[in-house]
Amino acid sequence: MPNARLIQPRFKWRLRSAREIKGLEKERKAWLDQLDPGAHFHRIFDCIPGVEFFAKDQFGRTMFVSRGILQRYRMQDEKEMLGLTDFDINPASMAAAYVHDDRRLLTAEAPLIERIELWFDSQGLPDWFFVTKLPLLDASQRPIGIMGVLRRAAEHEMRLPLMQTVSRSVGVIRSDFAKNISLKALAESCGLTLRNLQRRFQAAFGLSPQEFLIKTRVLAAMQLLAETRLTAAEIAAKTGFVDASSFAEQFKRRTGSTPTEYRTAQQARQSG
Repeated sequence: MPNARLIQPRFKWRLRSAREIKGLEKERKAWLDQLDPGAHFHRIFDCIPGVEFFAKDQFGRTMFVSRGILQRYRMQDEKEMLGLTDFDINPASMAAAYVHDDRRLLTAEAPLIERIELWFDSQGLPDWFFVTKLPLLDASQRPIGIMGVLRRAAEHEMRLPLMQTVSRSVGVIRSDFAKNISLKALAESCGLTLRNLQRRFQAAFGLSPQEFLIKTRVLAAMQLLAETRLTAAEIAAKTGFVDASSFAEQFKRRTGSTPTEYRTAQQARQSG
């Protein structure tokens, strides 16, 4: 290892031998071994507005996240997120899609995944984010986890032909989800047939506009369950469900728990 004195810069780059490169790689490994695992490079993402970082082990358990993701899930400390899986913190159908991608990376079916996904914004509602994921490799080049970054879609990206029509309908759903939305009328307002709107949603998100609407309502209900004392019937009315029974059925199908179970778990976490 070089000593602690300042290394003078080299103003002339020269080709290094394979032996020199191998020696430098050893020095790099020794340097990395000295680092505090809690202070690794992911911390830089706390300082980059609009870009967030996460890393999971091969079992899908969260190991590292940047501050932005903690804020997204209303957590104060990285320890709260440590060990949680996608199914612990996301609706079941969303979690299943994330895990499917991770499995492809861990089995080397795909070396890289880049796509647009629905993630939660700071209000707890889904929004457009570009996600890039790579496998994390051990010293033997075997995948032992997943790392990824996500960023909100930029304005110019939202003007892409596919995005324009879908984003308009997404905007309507996000603002009017509590109302009785006719998907046929929604498609017509975007200059599309219902079939074409369904195709474009499927291409962008891998789900139908109807499923997007229900998920948006469920996410809004999750927030009300965690932050208010409203009854199931009151929450159903505020989030666009027909009645408390329909609300409970749709909620459990997408989160894996009943509204009561979810509220109890949230209260326990907050008191703990």
